[in-house]
Amino acid sequence: MKQLISAIDELPRVAEQLLSFANEERVFIFYGEMGAGKTTFIKALCKRLGVTDTVSSPTFSIVNEYESPAGSIYHFDFYRLKNQSEAFDLGYEDYLYSGQYCLIEWPEKIPDLIPPRVVKVELEVTDDDKRTLTAEII
Repeated sequence: MKQLISAIDELPRVAEQLLSFANEERVFIFYGEMGAGKTTFIKALCKRLGVTDTVSSPTFSIVNEYESPAGSIYHFDFYRLKNQSEAFDLGYEDYLYSGQYCLIEWPEKIPDLIPPRVVKVELEVTDDDKRTLTAEII
């Protein structure tokens, strides 16, 4: 799946397409440089899943939990991890293998801990206000 996002008001449509593409997959790993829009896109994804709470980056807490009609949604930001062992301290397996939605920013910080069959999402800045979203199931 590949989508050009030219404006922020296109995010709900692209979030819907990503969920349709993912089908039953529940773990999403998001790649993109700082400022590429990972958290902004995750906000749109959570809204599409029915989250009514405020969705924000879990940069300092590492994980935020949101409730939705689809069940719990876990939003991770591993940017601040110094090493993979810190993810063990969080009990990452309980989250990633829960069957609930897990949305992971900075998965490159935990390369050996990514479960099999995830939706890999790449956000690339193509212009000041344009992004290309590419997704594949790996």
